[in-house]
Amino acid sequence: MSAGGFCKLPNGSVVVALTLPGPAPRGGTVRVIVHAANRARALTRVRNLGLRAVYLRGNAAPPTPDEVTAVLHHPDGLIWRTAPDDVRELWHPVRALKRQQGLGSPTGV
Repeated sequence: MSAGGFCKLPNGSVVVALTLPGPAPRGGTVRVIVHAANRARALTRVRNLGLRAVYLRGNAAPPTPDEVTAVLHHPDGLIWRTAPDDVRELWHPVRALKRQQGLGSPTGV
């Protein structure tokens, strides 16, 4: 089960934050931040990446103001970094997580 939360923005859209198990063999977790029109669409965007068992139950770990700013300034509106947050690590686009997990290949093969 993933920890997470959301916040509603003044324009009606939402930012959803999820803490999920990391793709690395050594374990760990990643913090995924998604910007979407509503919570259902945000979870659909994450599930379309192959993370099918992602649910948002409650609002125990909503996105921080820094996370909201980061996702709003990213063109994809879907970013991640390892958790717990390390201020030295930058946010990564979701393409980097997919390559790390082996979910997609840049050649399309």
